[in-house]
Amino acid sequence: MIFDGHCDVLLKLHHYKEDVSFQSQSDLHITYPQLRQAGSKVQLFAIYLPSYLKPGQRFQTALEMVEVFHKKILEPNPKMKMVHSKKDIADLKEDEIGAMLTLEGCEAIEEDLVKLHTLYQLGVRAVGLTWNWANAVADGALEPRAAGLTKFGRETVEFLNDHKILTDVSHLCERSFWDTIEITKYPIASHSNTFRHCGHPRNLKDDQIKALIKKDGVMGLTFVPPFLNQGGEADVSDILRHLDHVCSLGGENHVGFGSDFDGISQTVEGLSCYREYDNLVGSLQKNYSESQVKKFLFENFYETLPE
Repeated sequence: MIFDGHCDVLLKLHHYKEDVSFQSQSDLHITYPQLRQAGSKVQLFAIYLPSYLKPGQRFQTALEMVEVFHKKILEPNPKMKMVHSKKDIADLKEDEIGAMLTLEGCEAIEEDLVKLHTLYQLGVRAVGLTWNWANAVADGALEPRAAGLTKFGRETVEFLNDHKILTDVSHLCERSFWDTIEITKYPIASHSNTFRHCGHPRNLKDDQIKALIKKDGVMGLTFVPPFLNQGGEADVSDILRHLDHVCSLGGENHVGFGSDFDGISQTVEGLSCYREYDNLVGSLQKNYSESQVKKFLFENFYETLPE
């Protein structure tokens, strides 16, 4: 069973409309046939807003992506069930796959918690505070100012705490990360790798990873080649290198995978789409015990979900 913490299928289904299909074998990195073939149990689907959208367009676009989630992912596939909680996942039948909505960046809500509450009511259960740049909540990993949470950002994290929503620290700059980790109750890094093995600003340094572990969060290692290898190309062994490092920091129970499929143009050799998750699983089985492999693929993300 695989629990994948991040993909951008909704972005492509929304942007390309009729040119790609979730029902095909190969239009996308993740499609329904591939999920079934490779053993998916839970897939998180991000609402990610392109940076060219202007204020006034963003929340509407987020709502449109929720509609895409229902019309193109859930309705044609009765065995895909929308999940909101750990209990919903536990209640899935053997042949059912859970699908959870997440928000990648609070650009959609601008400075309005009512909009965030609306997205919560529509099923969003994990929220990334920003993308790579600054917004009303926080500064992102590539924002030159590199400031921390705003006053509204702190109010946003408190809202997430109160509603038992995961706070996603991927994409935050370091100061924003530390401001957030201090007050969040339910932290994850849905798709980040280790700075020690690849010095990209999107990756987490050792003290950040240790802080995430201390707060009982989980880190989803991502399949983005420039985040895996400084040279920009990567294979499955690079993913295991980052995994080994997180485990060496005490993270065996706090690490999983967040592929970022359909949000990337370049893929890992041997892991070009969800169907090829089998290649990663095979490598894990050669290097780790069965109980560890189950933790990395499913249990660690599952256990971090609020009750």
